[in-house]
Amino acid sequence: MKRTKGYNSTTRKLFRRSSRQKGLRSLRYLLEEYDIGQKVDVILNSQSQKGRPHRRYHSSTGTVIKKQGQAYVISVSQGKKTTTLIARPEHLRVAK
Repeated sequence: MKRTKGYNSTTRKLFRRSSRQKGLRSLRYLLEEYDIGQKVDVILNSQSQKGRPHRRYHSSTGTVIKKQGQAYVISVSQGKKTTTLIARPEHLRVAK
């Protein structure tokens, strides 16, 4: 049988959470607003599958371009190319 190459394949270690991070998170991360032009980190949350960008953008930094419904449009550069992502706020955090 041929091995599948699905959207979440080979993510067992990538989305694993430590024992201190398991359980429900506070609602602060859902209610946080990001301004246009603000730098954000794409940190994928394995708790929610909606609005999650592809795993190749995990731990990358980008700039918020606009808000689109509940989600944000983010410009991420990888090498020489610039990509736009659509991600919900549970997968984002302010860049330090």
